[in-house]
Amino acid sequence: MPPKKVTAVSGNGGMKKKKISGKRKERDFSSDDEFDYEQENNKKPGKPCGKSALQPVTVAEDIKEKIKLDCPNIKGQLLVFGATNWDLIGRKEVPKQQAAFRNLGQNLWGPHRYGCLNDVQVSCVVSGPCAAHSLLITTEGKLWSWGRNEKGQLGHGDTKRLEAPKLIEGLADHLVVAAACGRNHTLALTDNGSVYSFGENKLGQLGQCSQTYAVLSPALISYDGQPLVKVACGAEFSMVVDCKGNLYSFGCPEYGQLGHNSDGKFIARAQRIEFDCEIIPRRIAIFIEKSKDGQVMPVPNVVVRDVACGANHTLVLDSQKRVFSWGFGGYGRLGHAEQKDEMVPRLIKLFDFPGRGASQIYTGYQCSFAVTENGGLSFWGVTNTSRESTMYPKVVQDLGGWKIRSLACGKSSIIIAADESTISWGPSPTCGELGYGDNKPKSSTTAQEVKTLDGVYVEKVMMGYSHSLVIARQDTEQEKERLKKLPEYNPRTI
Repeated sequence: MPPKKVTAVSGNGGMKKKKISGKRKERDFSSDDEFDYEQENNKKPGKPCGKSALQPVTVAEDIKEKIKLDCPNIKGQLLVFGATNWDLIGRKEVPKQQAAFRNLGQNLWGPHRYGCLNDVQVSCVVSGPCAAHSLLITTEGKLWSWGRNEKGQLGHGDTKRLEAPKLIEGLADHLVVAAACGRNHTLALTDNGSVYSFGENKLGQLGQCSQTYAVLSPALISYDGQPLVKVACGAEFSMVVDCKGNLYSFGCPEYGQLGHNSDGKFIARAQRIEFDCEIIPRRIAIFIEKSKDGQVMPVPNVVVRDVACGANHTLVLDSQKRVFSWGFGGYGRLGHAEQKDEMVPRLIKLFDFPGRGASQIYTGYQCSFAVTENGGLSFWGVTNTSRESTMYPKVVQDLGGWKIRSLACGKSSIIIAADESTISWGPSPTCGELGYGDNKPKSSTTAQEVKTLDGVYVEKVMMGYSHSLVIARQDTEQEKERLKKLPEYNPRTI
């Protein structure tokens, strides 16, 4: 092993409107609409499935698998660092409806313990590169949420922002084993393979067979197929995987990220572009590879084992350790050495060789990662759009020899748990999500060990748009004492 080193298509009937413009640009985080409270308070029923729409996936009870999913085999204390003014994240200013919260939250430049969670054992922590909200799952399988809540993405039946984690009462009777955060929506997976969704639903990203402005409390997705075992969220779309390895998608098809060979785009009245959104889970039917001369061939026998979503692209890992990518192709995030959007899952050739397969996949806002079966980390895409893009998977040399167990990427920063260390890097400006501490460098272009976590064994890392969450092991008295030395964060509330 090398020495370790850390150097200095036809859809389901939903529509989304958009004016035609000359330049094609990926929509950014700060461009989301302000929450229409009046509209939410005078709710009208969402658009139901029409007769011409696809019908929800259904499997007869007698052939449906009976499964019992386990909670992650992890337990520890939650630590947080980075931006905690949830309504300001990704924006120049706090929206006027949230003005009362303008001065709540701060940038935490080093790891902090949440005071309210000192006695809570955490088995999973969830956010996403587009998200300004977070989730945690306790060792008892209870789901808690906090952060931005303008579209009800916290699942508490309201749109009130939360400064600290709070139990989601609507799922208190369920054992939650996994979850995912989109820009303004959330999915939660229970131990029997059911998926609940809540938050924004303008583009059908909740998969509830309607397009309402928002759903404020957890509700089941429109699906009655084989039990589900994985969930993932992009900015405004969602993915679920069943126990047979089939992949389903729903939500916004704008860049082909749903994988149904279409961006759902059509020109409607007054030269407006509209998008045919998928409002129920729809199975992705075909996986392809492309030869150098552009020939397209189907790839058979794809059994999906894992899925990860960036803002507008998707990665899949299958049972043969192959990696597929599709969606928005800008900045090389798909790894096909071109910037073209891909409308169906396309094989990344580099991982389709004996001994070169992938064992883990991760996505950032505009980039992708894979840990290969021999332990190397590959990266493609971009974290800093002012620098050159990586158009195909390249080995991250700085991390040679490290055994990576968890990785997360936000808008532009990366954090990794490997061996006994935590490693992070990211370009300026940052909000503390690198965790280097007060009066320390705020950014780094190369991988650096997070010295503020020396002596802390990190089980899992997670990143939102510009905040970091880690689960720190506290099995021994020594580990507990080390964690007690970290500052406690007790956010002000109103």
